[in-house]
Amino acid sequence: MTEEQQEQQEDVKPKINLVVDFEGQTCTVKVKPGTPFKKLFEASEKRFGKDPGTFKFTFSGVRLRPEETPAEHNMEDGDTIDAHLQQVSPCFNYCLSPKALSTQNEVI
Repeated sequence: MTEEQQEQQEDVKPKINLVVDFEGQTCTVKVKPGTPFKKLFEASEKRFGKDPGTFKFTFSGVRLRPEETPAEHNMEDGDTIDAHLQQVSPCFNYCLSPKALSTQNEVI
């Protein structure tokens, strides 16, 4: 084996299969350990038919951030990531609506 072939072989990092679980439904995503979770998040949301940003993702109870990688969390082939629906306060949309903002400053 030549030096060039050895260097190419060293540069090739094995991919790991990570299972994403959402309410009992699963999908498997194959990623390199150094790939940011953002790509995994987008692929999972697409496979579950959800809009981007719909889920929050956790691994062993720890929330995963889009810029982090599987390597940072010592993930191994076959590990499961849990997907949870993001919860938005019911007041959030109302409190920021123009009508709500205009009535908040009224003197009674």
